[in-house]
Formats: sequence, C-alpha cells, structure tokens
Amino acid sequence: MMIKIIKNLVDRFSFFVARLNRHIFGHLTSQLSIFPTSQLSVFRSFGLILLFSLAITSKAQQNALTNNSNSPYAKLKSVDMAAVKWTNGFWADRFKVATETMVPNMWAIYNDPKISHAFKNFEIAAGLDTGRHKGPSFHDGDYYKTLEAMASLYASTGNVKLLETMDKAIAVITKSQREDGYIYTKAMIEQRKTGSNNQFQDRLSFEAYNIGHLMTAACVHYRATGKTNLLDVAKKATEYLYKFYKTASPTLARNAICPSHYMGTIEMYRTTKEPRYLELAKHLIAIKGKIEDGTDDNQDRIPFLKQIKATGHAVRASYLYAGVADLYAETGNDSLMNSLNLMWNDVSNRKMYITGGLGSLYDGTSPDGTSYNPTEVQKIHQAFGRDYQLPNFTAHNETCANIGNVLWNYRMLQITGDAKYADVMELALYNSVLSGISLNGKNFLYTNPLAQSDNLPFQQRWSKDRVPYIGLSNCCPPNVVRTIAEVSNYAYSTTEKGIWFNLYGANNIKTQLSDGTKINLNQATNYPWDGNIKVTINETAKKAYAMFFRIPGWASNAKINVNGKAVEVEVKSGSYAAVNRIWKAGDVIELILPMEAQLIESNPLVEENRNQVAVKRGPVVYCLESNDFEGKNIFNAVIPSSIALKPTPITIDGAQMMSLEGTAKLRDKTDWNNVLYHPISKTNENTAIKLVPYFAWGNRGHSEMSVWLPLSR
Repeated sequence: MMIKIIKNLVDRFSFFVARLNRHIFGHLTSQLSIFPTSQLSVFRSFGLILLFSLAITSKAQQNALTNNSNSPYAKLKSVDMAAVKWTNGFWADRFKVATETMVPNMWAIYNDPKISHAFKNFEIAAGLDTGRHKGPSFHDGDYYKTLEAMASLYASTGNVKLLETMDKAIAVITKSQREDGYIYTKAMIEQRKTGSNNQFQDRLSFEAYNIGHLMTAACVHYRATGKTNLLDVAKKATEYLYKFYKTASPTLARNAICPSHYMGTIEMYRTTKEPRYLELAKHLIAIKGKIEDGTDDNQDRIPFLKQIKATGHAVRASYLYAGVADLYAETGNDSLMNSLNLMWNDVSNRKMYITGGLGSLYDGTSPDGTSYNPTEVQKIHQAFGRDYQLPNFTAHNETCANIGNVLWNYRMLQITGDAKYADVMELALYNSVLSGISLNGKNFLYTNPLAQSDNLPFQQRWSKDRVPYIGLSNCCPPNVVRTIAEVSNYAYSTTEKGIWFNLYGANNIKTQLSDGTKINLNQATNYPWDGNIKVTINETAKKAYAMFFRIPGWASNAKINVNGKAVEVEVKSGSYAAVNRIWKAGDVIELILPMEAQLIESNPLVEENRNQVAVKRGPVVYCLESNDFEGKNIFNAVIPSSIALKPTPITIDGAQMMSLEGTAKLRDKTDWNNVLYHPISKTNENTAIKLVPYFAWGNRGHSEMSVWLPLSR
C-alpha cells in the first residue's frame, strides 16, 4: 500500500514539474520582447537552467492525450502532447489551418450568441445574463470539445493568449455549475424558472454526454496547462455522476443517450488516481443493456457482454466501444476484450465503408436476430444496417461516427499493439474524417456519402455542400476540429522495448522510453503522396532498443535501410517491423513503402458495388468529381481493369495533393428521364479521367461525385 502511495505522489509531482516547465518557458518566451536585448541572454540562460533542473526529476509521460502511462493492460503507451511537432507536408499543412483558421473560427462560432448560443447558455445558467436556453441539448458538449481543441493547440504552441481566452470562459462555466456538481445548462436554466430539481428524467437526455466531454476536455486542459480550474469543475461533475449512478434505478440510469462519459470517466481516473472513478466506469458497463424496453438505437436492449453484432446509432456505438477499450486497459477483463473483438470484426468486415466511415443508414432496421430474440427487428436511426448494407448516395456516415472509429481503433491499438487497428485509424483520418471539413477549415459536412448526384429524385435531409454551421446538429464541426488539432498525438507510441511509428508525416519527436532513455528523431516524408520515409536520429542513449515501423496492410514489398544498407528484418504487410540495435546520433533509417494506385472491389454481397471498383493509393481513397470531367456525366465513366493511373500534383483551394490521371471508357449517353431500365450502353469512346482524393471533393463549388465506378474487364 505504501509503495502505491509513493508511486502516486511521484506521478503527480512528475506531472506538476513537466507542466510547470512548459508554462514557465512559454510565459518567459512571450514576455522576452519587453526586456532590452542585453538582458535576453540572462533570461534565456536562467530559463534553460530551470528547464534542465526540472526536467531531470521525471521520466514518466503523464501529459498525453490519453494518459495510459500507468494502465497495466495497455501494451503501447502514449507520448506527451508536446512531444511531436509537424514540420512540413500534409499534416503540417492541416495543423497550420487548424491553428490559424479551424480553431479560431470554431471558438468564434461558439461564443457568438447570434450563431450558436452555446456560451450564452453558460452565462444565463451562471446568472450573468437572462433569457432562455437555445440550441440543441448537447450544445454544452460542443463547447467543451472546442475548449479541448484550444487546450491541444496550447500544448503544441505554448501560445499564452490561448490561456487567457480559456480562463475567461472557464470562469463562467465554473460559476454556472451547481453546488452539488450537476452541470447541464438546458436543465439548470429551466430549474431557475420552475424551481424543479429533476435530473436525467428525459430518455433523450444529453446530460452525461455533455459531462463526458467536460471530463475529457478538463483532462486535456490540465495536462496542457497545469491549471486545475476546469479540472475542478470536472471533478465535481464526476462526483455527482458517481453518487447518481450509485442510487439510480436501471430505468433512470439508462437516460444517457451517448456514452462519451465512458471515455471521460476513465480519463478522470487516470488523471486524479481516484479509484471510485474506475468503480464508476465498471458500473456504467455493467448496467448497459439492463433495460426491458431498451433500443438498438442506444445499444441498451441487450447487456453489452451479450451483444454479438454492432447495432444501433453508429456514434453511440463507437463511443461505447472506445470507452470499453479504455476500461479494458485498466482492468484486463477478458470478457470485455472478447466483446470488443466481436464488434470490431463485425464492423470492419461487414459494416464499414471503404473510407472508414460508419453508419450507413439515417433510417432503417436493426440486423435480424439477437442472442435474446432471433426474430425481433427494431427501427434504428443514424445507424449500422444489416451486414453488407452499404448504400452510396444515401450513406449517412456522420462525421462524429467516423471520428468515433478513430477513437476506438486508437485504443484497440494501444491495448494490443496490432497494426490492423492503426490501418483503420489511418483510413478514417485521411478519408471520412477529413471529408467532414473544407480544406480552408471553415465549412462542414454532417454526413459523408460516397456518391452525389443532382438527379436524385428526392431531397436529402442534410446538405451535400459544406456549410459554415449545421444548426441543430452542429456536433460534428467541433469534433473534427479538435481531432485535426490532435492528430500528432496518434503518430507515435512507446513501450519498454522501443518507439512505435503509427502514422507517418514530416515531424520532430522528443520523447523517452519507460526507463528514461531519451529519443529525439526527425521524420522527413511527403506521405501520403509518397511512400518514402526517412528518419534521422538527433539524440539517443547508448543502449539497444527497437524502432517499430508500421507496414500498412496496403503496402507490398516494403523495404527498410539503415545508413544506406538493407536490414534483415521481417517486413510484413499489416504488421510492425522491428529494427533493434544500439543507435547513435546521425543514424538514418529509410522505410520505403511502394505506393501504387490500386483498383479495389467489394464483397459481392454489397449489392450497390457489384461490378464496380474504387481507386485507392496508399491510405487515400479517390473519387471522380464532375469538376474534372469536362461537362460529361461522371456516371457514364467506366474504368478498364488495365487502366494506368499516373500520380499528378494538383492544388485545390490552396492545399497541395496528388490526383490520379488515366484513360477510361465512356458509355453512350442515355436519357434516363422517367426510364427505369434500358438496353446496355456501348463503351467504345475513350476519355481522359482525373481522380481526386475523396476528402477534397466539394471544395471547388457544388459538384457531383462518385467513389465507386463501373468496371470493364
């Protein structure tokens, strides 16, 4: 017991030192300009000495986005939020847009009562203003996600102006919270008017969802800044939830429509070391599904450990699975892992789009048959459909669900070290997540279809052109913004054996292994447009450890060189290749991933994709967009199986990327107006074709688009 107490004290002191280190250095840097030039060297010397003396007191990495440094069943450990800096190339460009446009724009939206009313709701709940609650009930959660994005930027940039801005908002949030820890502006504003004191009465309540995002944002904010002002709010809210779930009936406890608080509760446990929070997380899973009139929509019709297929609302499902993976990392409960494996295999092999998107249906029915009732079918909403039910024009693929896929697979990667999870994480990031936001960072999609036609004879619910604000469903914009701001946190992991390369991109990383071995690396690459990756060692210890390079599942004949010479290691697609040796500064490791365009076909049970192909190069899925088809109908294009596609640089709305150019066939024009069937068209005419990355479609004005295209053999 004494050892555990000492360990906790060391962990907390190490965290404090690291945060103080960053905060002092960032503040000094921002203030240096007020001193005469002659004094600058003195301050710099003092700062460096202070930083060095503080840094040597700690080896633990406590400041990660997901802090699993002490999680006993996590194989891979996260690196600190400030460890990775993008230098140039793809993710550096996206991060630059996030820093200059995405996050500031999102912050402005959520603090402007003429647009979102989110911050105004906190002011009204705090008694600083009058009025009624406006906007969706999950607006609080949207605001917390935006705060998290701000904190993540601070972790990477050290910009003290972000601190000042966040502090002002947090002061209002703090004042709005009830003394007992309850915080949900919609209910609190109503309670001021009616005097009622009812919580969690509405089955569609987003109270726990909002608190879950508060928990996560507070942990990120604390690790980034060292400040406890938001964490104190989250602690009180977590205490409230603990007491509530301790006494609530299963019927009342079910009123937690989207389980973001599963991830949030575990992160609070990791941050505070409070064992009752782990107890709460276990309880949340244990009661999941103990509802007689539960629904597939909310995954509460069947106890989680008895679920054998992924059903219901795709956002809620992916958040649930991510939270369960977090719980496994702390408990090692094999039953949880067995269920996670069932869900993952079902989703990735039968229910996931080629873009990594989840949730094929806006309205539909749950898969036939459950372990409880083999004949019951329920109507579901924004959800998975039956196996292989993957429509393209009407694909829902809510951006939040695709982000949920990233969150879930990242956690599965951490607890297993299996590269297949990194493959899915990367697939979703480059395709169905990035498609949810415009290249300039200002406009958003709620749904992400794989085809768009102006000839559809019905009006779809959601715009297929990106818009600045999505009204009553604006949950996706702050979610995608925080995700892009945080991608660097997914790039690397560590173990006692070495450093793991999960995502590739040009960056510098300064981190350390569990034994304190310092590692300073530079990665140079034009990935995902080029598969050549060069890693240069700037600093290392005189000891042997491994560099684990992910060989993506799409990559064949990958090679690894060290200092210009091939190394004899197993290089297998869909795995990590370990290069173990005593490294020295100046060593250069080259990973070569041949990157060729591939024609991909789907399982023939996916009816809409029969005799069609999609094009994928590296992790990027491509599409044909009407902007590049010279006025011809994109749905008349036919791809020859022998097509040669040449990578060609293209710039779309200021973003540099790679297009694919080749020669396709063109079917004869057919007038399909009021025609259901027609004799087959001839495809004698050749036509030049240019494909663009799927994530970039719709950035050159309104257009038609398709990922899947007819194949001629």
